[in-house]
Amino acid sequence: MNTLKNILISAFTAIVLAGCGASKTASDISSMMVQAPLNVQKKASLTTTELNRWSHLDIIKDTIPGMSVDKVYAELLKDKKGKKVIVAIVDSGVDIEHEDLKAVTWTNKKEIVGNGIDDDKNGYVDDIHGWNFLGNITKENLEYERILANKKLVDEATYQEAIAANDKNITTSKTGKARLEQTFLEASNADMVLEKHFGKTGYSTAEVNAIDSQDAEIVKSKTVMQRLNSMGMSFPEYKVSNQKRIDNYNKVINGDNLKTNYRKVLGDNPDDIADTKYGDNNVMGPDKEEILHGTHVAGIVAQVRNNGLGGDGIANNVEILTVRAVPDGDEYDKDIALGIRYAVDNGAKVINGSFGKSFSPHKQWVYDAIKYAEKKDVLIVFAAGNDAKDIDVNNSFPSDSEDKKTEFADNVITIGALNLEYGNKVVARFSNYGKINVDVFAPGVKIYATTPNNKYQLLQGTSMASPNVAGVAALIRSYYPKLSAKQVKHILMDSGVAITADVIVGGKATDVRSFSTLSKSGKIVNAYNALLMAEKMSK
Repeated sequence: MNTLKNILISAFTAIVLAGCGASKTASDISSMMVQAPLNVQKKASLTTTELNRWSHLDIIKDTIPGMSVDKVYAELLKDKKGKKVIVAIVDSGVDIEHEDLKAVTWTNKKEIVGNGIDDDKNGYVDDIHGWNFLGNITKENLEYERILANKKLVDEATYQEAIAANDKNITTSKTGKARLEQTFLEASNADMVLEKHFGKTGYSTAEVNAIDSQDAEIVKSKTVMQRLNSMGMSFPEYKVSNQKRIDNYNKVINGDNLKTNYRKVLGDNPDDIADTKYGDNNVMGPDKEEILHGTHVAGIVAQVRNNGLGGDGIANNVEILTVRAVPDGDEYDKDIALGIRYAVDNGAKVINGSFGKSFSPHKQWVYDAIKYAEKKDVLIVFAAGNDAKDIDVNNSFPSDSEDKKTEFADNVITIGALNLEYGNKVVARFSNYGKINVDVFAPGVKIYATTPNNKYQLLQGTSMASPNVAGVAALIRSYYPKLSAKQVKHILMDSGVAITADVIVGGKATDVRSFSTLSKSGKIVNAYNALLMAEKMSK
């Protein structure tokens, strides 16, 4: 989770053939499906409107590698009525009071609000909108830190790997701190120049964009601030976020990261899966600002379409069930395992998991929960991770494979992230990949969605690619409810748009590979194709 949430500041520092209608018969579906053009370049810079909904757009019509979502609503669903689908967001928490989410928030009709009684007898008292497995915890250790604090959690080889991870983190923290301090100095200087230029302490993005000056210093400052604003942040917001990251680096450098037991206040035993009486029903947690990640993920799936507020969600007939289980740090295996089971038991048909880590002492608990979800016909969508690594070689949890070779369940789909630029830079520079363990790619750079307190931001990460796919999965399960989770998974993979071109991997111009080698399917998710295939399979 820590790596997933840091993508934003790191970024600052460093499809359908024309003329095909929806009235075709099933036998014509293959000819209707979106195909990747051999050569497409964006005709012009993206407008704000295009940027804020690029994952909904179409690779042919809009020359953007989106998922053709708008085309789905215009051509395939306009005369259809879907079934309500519950999508569980296992994440940091969700702002269920947000103007664009409160209408799609799941409510447990079996519970009586505020009576302090477990009316539905599921073990969770007053779980009206979901469950908070973290209580008042916001920050947490990384898993390797917990292993260093308790060697008994793992075998000797894994313990040595944890030591190596800590040593590496100290080195990278020193480098990262120096880099952040340098980029902050650049941004701070730009802010001072612009304050002097405007003659005031506060200024808007529009005012920055409107600057017309020949002064080299002002022009440079404008460019710096536009780069920051493009990440959806003002300078004051960046200043706070940047300092948090510097503080975290200092903790690692000083060894303070190994001294704090955040879990103690929760009162449970995190190494006992049978100890389930913990947490509370406050799915927003103690601090709304700490649920930015989960709120954004939920918005990608389900923010209300066409209501004039913010952006549009992928799915139009869903309810968001919140499972708060992912802190600022690494999630506990126990919370994830119980969170998945809770979501399944409360009717979720799709679960989104935008989190990940490199160590998993109790991974079998999560494996068992995944198998439980498979038996209950629930699809799980996982983010591939943001370390620009091959997860066929490097550890990445959670996973649906114990040996990185063979899947033990067929209800999990793992998602890599796409950039909004079609061509050799179409793979997000941070995205993990793997011919075996990443299934398909989807939009994950500059995705516009809800953030706490009725705000909206552009964020990026495989954390954002995953809910884009979860939204398409929810569409399929809404309009074709008889299709199984396994069928939906393979529709998403098989109906995707195949990219056969060579692309840059990990943002390194020297690392160029065929896109087809980066995931099992070699494709990018396309909602239009997926709905066409679902229609055919349902018949």
